[in-house]
Amino acid sequence: MLIAAAVIDLTASQRALAADIDRRPPPPIYAPPVPIPYFWTGCYVGGNVGGAWSSVDLTDVNGVNFSASNSGFAGGGQIGCDYQMGTWVVGLRNMFDATSLNGSTTFSTIPLSGTFNSRTNWFDTLTARAGYLVQPTVLLYAQGGAAWTNTDITAFNGASAQVGEFSNVQTGWTVGAGAEWMFAPHWSVFAEYNFMGFGTQSAAFSGCGGICTLNAKADVQNVLAGVNYKF
Repeated sequence: MLIAAAVIDLTASQRALAADIDRRPPPPIYAPPVPIPYFWTGCYVGGNVGGAWSSVDLTDVNGVNFSASNSGFAGGGQIGCDYQMGTWVVGLRNMFDATSLNGSTTFSTIPLSGTFNSRTNWFDTLTARAGYLVQPTVLLYAQGGAAWTNTDITAFNGASAQVGEFSNVQTGWTVGAGAEWMFAPHWSVFAEYNFMGFGTQSAAFSGCGGICTLNAKADVQNVLAGVNYKF
């Protein structure tokens, strides 16, 4: 009888222990961190810096052509707005940059001889852009629109006397492409290339023994990097 009672008591204890184990709370399930959302819809402001190249083609009254190329610094700011549609982003942007572009070329043709100096003071672009998100934070885009620039072109004869000058704001067009990376919410960096073409302008000058006309055609290229803050 004692042996039977001991067996019964041991069996009851094991059942109670098993019941306690069953009532223990399950181990916690690891929850991965919630990813930070990146949204491209919104407006932004920012700054940029880079290099610029300018080419000026000059044609005199006799049809003789002169070319002047120069390079320099460009930097300024931009403001714009984007709208995201799935993996596509469209937007508008205005960018204004000052430049240090300046150069000169000499010429010596009958009846002209002397020097042309050119300086591009600034350019401004208003563009629409469309891009594709290769990753949620990486945008590849192309853009195009209108461009304006202020370029001074001055002609001097062989005696260093000024005989003509262009100095006005020209309107043209621009196309470009780039990539933008949103490295943190509200913050992004970008790099891009742009080409700006401007029409031909004419000015009278007195370097040919009378009043003659000089035609000038200019274009500007730039490669720049910048940062944007989206709000």
